[in-house]
Order: sequence, then structure tokens, then C-alpha cells
Amino acid sequence: MKYIVCEKPQEFLLKETSIPEPKEGEVLLKIKRIGICGTDIHAFGGTQPYFEYPRILGHELAAEYVKGNAAGFKPGDKVTFIPYFNCGKCVACRNGLTNCCVNIKVFGVHIDGGMAEYVSIPEQYLLQGQGLDYDELALVEPLAIAAHGVRRAAVKPTDTVLVMGAGPIGIGLIQFAKIAGAKVIVMDINDYRLNFCKTELNADETINPLNDDVAQKLAELTNGDMANVVIDATGNQKVMNSAFNYISHGGRFVLVGLQKGELSFSHPDFHKRESTLMSSRNATIEDFEYVMKCLKEGKIDPKKYITHRTSFSDMITDFGKLIDPKNNVIKALIEID
Repeated sequence: MKYIVCEKPQEFLLKETSIPEPKEGEVLLKIKRIGICGTDIHAFGGTQPYFEYPRILGHELAAEYVKGNAAGFKPGDKVTFIPYFNCGKCVACRNGLTNCCVNIKVFGVHIDGGMAEYVSIPEQYLLQGQGLDYDELALVEPLAIAAHGVRRAAVKPTDTVLVMGAGPIGIGLIQFAKIAGAKVIVMDINDYRLNFCKTELNADETINPLNDDVAQKLAELTNGDMANVVIDATGNQKVMNSAFNYISHGGRFVLVGLQKGELSFSHPDFHKRESTLMSSRNATIEDFEYVMKCLKEGKIDPKKYITHRTSFSDMITDFGKLIDPKNNVIKALIEID
């Protein structure tokens, strides 16, 4: 089989190896779709935390079940899986927080991932496709990350939510915040994406920091209240630090994006508002199930996100185009026949 490895920053290589033979408790899957995500982009760029090279990337995956002994699955089934392999023993796992397991192994980050024609995974993480097609199944994982972030924020209909960053994760955050009934304001420096959020996702308002004073514009849009919930999906240190000025009194700030540096904010300003700061990492089985339910019920149409496609054989030459903001990529999928 063929696979693509990120040998070092800025270098992908196409290689060949034997099709893996699943061990006891594992299943063999034929990969059909691979979503290109922020983690892949940061890994290729050399800015991804918790990362070592060489590494096979890819954890937004849709696949065909080939063989194994997983109950309820048969060859030919459309599937996806939870790519966060947990230890089941640590303090987080014992409390049901498998998404932030102390010893977590994220597929395509800590261990080799799904940019390959076939993969073998532990059967316990497998999810039945439930009638969804391969395109939809490839988007379940990034949507689950967004669903988890909104759940962490405990978004409710009376909230005004500021989503910072209108990439694929930010788009999911917008959608789940809207499903929760909140007013949603989107901040990004890309006017194409902001327009997409208004026209396709029904975002209530948008802010472009290149044109607007964010704090002033946000105050105008909220009658001076600011945002009850601020969610970062940029992974940009400067944006994260500035966002402490956008939180309302009694508000919540949720970090979905990830960067390597330190956060810095005024303790008195943060304290007087009785603000809440939290991170949101990965997702749980509950989030995956909720996303699949929303997809089946038509509450989310992920086909709107898929703006670009490439084949497995062309991925290496196309990757630069797919991550170039000038090409207005919302979501890119790699297809394998």
C-alpha cells in the first residue's frame, strides 16, 4: 500500500509498505476520505506542539471496514472512528474525560495516522457510519471538536458568542452555537470566510480586525455588554491574549485553538468580571454521537464546507494550494479510490 509521511517540516514523501495485519482486538480499514486540518498544516509548517518527525498525518477520516471481529460490523460498511486513543487508567479516564487522557495517543499526531491506503486501529474506537456518506463521515471528527468546545462553554439561547477564527473548526463552532440558540458574532481577517459565515451559516454579525477596532465594534454590537462566550479557533497567541478584553462580566473564554507560547492578561480586569477561562481538547464519544445525530437530522450540511478536493496521488503537489488563503479554501478533502 502507499502512504504519505511528513518527513520533516515542509517535506512530504510518498512511500510504500505492506498492508497492516490487524492484531487481536484491531480492525483493518481502507481509507476513503482524509480531511486536511489545522493540525496537519501546523505539523507541515513545524509549529505543531506535541509533535515529532517523521509522522504520517491525518485523523479526519472516513473508511470502509475490511476485516476484523468488531461486533456489529461487516466488510464494506462505511465507518469513521475516534482518533484519540486513551489509556483507560489515568485520572482523566477514570473520570470519563478520555479526550484529555494523561497518556493520550492522537492518531496522526503522537502516532502515525491516516494518510495511507489502509490502517489498522483498535476496534473500541470504531463508529458505524449510520447511513452517512464518506464526505460526511470525514467531517465528523472536526465537528466533534467544535461540539465539545460549545458544550464546554455551556452555550445557551441568551448568550452572545464571539467565535474567533472562521476556519473549519470555527465554522463548526458557529453552527453548534447557533443550534444552541445563541447570537453568534464571527471574527476573522478573511472577508471571503466572513461572507461565507453570514450567507451560509447564518452568523449574526462579523468583525474583521484589519478594518475594525474589535473591542469597539463588539461593544457596539452588544450594547456595551461584550460577549458572554468567547471561543478561540485561531491558535494565534496575539489573538488569544487580546480576547480577554472581549469577555463580558460573568463571561466564559474557551480555548479551542492551540499555540506554543504563553497567555498574558490583566488579573484585576479578569478578576473583576468573575471570568471563566477554560481549554477544550479533542472530543468524547458523546460529542461524536451528537454530531452524527445532527448530521442525520439535517441540522448541519457539511457539504457546504467542502470547497476543494484532491486525489491521494496529487496531494503532495496540491498541498501548498490547499493551505493558501488566496485560494479561499474552506475545507479540503483527499479522496482515495
